[in-house]
Amino acid sequence: MSSGANSPQSVRHVDVGPGEEGQRIDNFLLRVLKGVPRSHVYRLLRRGEVRVNGKRSRPEHRLVAGDTVRLPPVQTAMPEGPSRVPAAPREAVRSAIIHEDPRMLVLDKPSGLAVHGGSGLAFGVIETLRALYPGESLELAHRLDRDTSGVLIVARDRASLRAVHALLREGNVDKRYLTLLKGRWTLGRKRITAPLKTNLRQGGERVVKVHEDGKEAASTFEPVRRFGTRATLVEVGLHTGRTHQIRVHAAFAGHPVAGDDKYGDREFDREMKSLGLRRMFLHAHSIAFTWPDTGRPCQIAAPLPAELENVLERLAEGG
Repeated sequence: MSSGANSPQSVRHVDVGPGEEGQRIDNFLLRVLKGVPRSHVYRLLRRGEVRVNGKRSRPEHRLVAGDTVRLPPVQTAMPEGPSRVPAAPREAVRSAIIHEDPRMLVLDKPSGLAVHGGSGLAFGVIETLRALYPGESLELAHRLDRDTSGVLIVARDRASLRAVHALLREGNVDKRYLTLLKGRWTLGRKRITAPLKTNLRQGGERVVKVHEDGKEAASTFEPVRRFGTRATLVEVGLHTGRTHQIRVHAAFAGHPVAGDDKYGDREFDREMKSLGLRRMFLHAHSIAFTWPDTGRPCQIAAPLPAELENVLERLAEGG
């Protein structure tokens, strides 16, 4: 990658190199404009202040080697190193790392920890990791909702990031979640393909809904353990990665996720809270794929957190 003037007070034109081929423009900007809040990066895109080959660009636009990206004047300077991240989030992220190799870091992300900063949050998982591993080109390979716990992959180089993204696009990543749903699931192993539409507003809040004009979405639900007619522990396989996909598909099937304050059932949630549930019961428990360049399999799993296991124990006891 080469660039023109590098003063944050002047327009810059950045050339996209071969190693950045296929990267989304929003991810490219978040890396190039380190220190600029994520919300501001998306504001620049919405306003058309970022141009690719002289044209406005949507966040999902993928770059091609040789593209020229126009960057408006922004202040990007920020302190470097671990000192810029407070001790508490730094330790929370450090202790969440369950696997590390030359290609990736894998975390068992706790519920309540955002994967990136923004919307009032100064630091998320990726900002904290970049502080803990200065000099590395760390990028999120995928995302988890803030309230969802479990397996989260962070790529350590561009080649690994592109490989995982390609596997995700082609449906060659086996992502499995465990979730507690309202009621007794009687549908057996069920594939739900209801299309999902985002950016709909409900009471001033953004929501995702099943909608005929939505994007293709597919999830496979399979019951693991039933607790009478009260609730069912279900394993969900994701075949697409739409926002809030499991939560919306579960509610669409008539079995909302326990503790889901956006798409859930309030009475059911109050009952689960009385059993000790203090969060949404959704956990990314495993991810598996094969590296396309080496043929080596990769499988990472994270067991249910103790807080969720305790809820299941109380359910089993008839609490």
